[in-house]
Amino acid sequence: MTAFRPMRRFKQQLPSEECIQILKQATSGVLALAGDDGYPYAVPISHVYADGRLYFHSALTGHKVDAIHREPKCSFCVVAQDEIHSDEFTTYYRSVIAFGKIQILERDEDKLQALRLLGERFSPGNTQGLQREIDKDFSHVLILRMDIEHLTGKEAKELMKARAQSK
Repeated sequence: MTAFRPMRRFKQQLPSEECIQILKQATSGVLALAGDDGYPYAVPISHVYADGRLYFHSALTGHKVDAIHREPKCSFCVVAQDEIHSDEFTTYYRSVIAFGKIQILERDEDKLQALRLLGERFSPGNTQGLQREIDKDFSHVLILRMDIEHLTGKEAKELMKARAQSK
């Protein structure tokens, strides 16, 4: 297991429960992988969080899939808030970064479970429509699962102060 660095500005660190809430509420983020020729490859992608894991869907081939086959270590970043305060020369932000390993799910049962999670997240209650999509595209989609090994979140000092004052 990798020893992850402690956050430099630890006073701004979000509790893990808040990090998980951000991952549950967000609909997309940026998945960072080891790309071609040592270049980082970061791709915006939709996700769903469940039980300490992130799930994504993907085409069967491409840069992302090649990178995953080459190196499963990855990170995933979500920006939950990014509010510019030009008079203060700053932004009020909240963000989360998850580190872990990503894999392509092979078993049909695992793929179906993840597709249902994704479907319920993005089209809640539309089980018939989801089933039609699964029937139509199941053989043309990859499901990726990221097992989170380390999760960290951070927020602007100004947001921390405002929250502390409201308590």
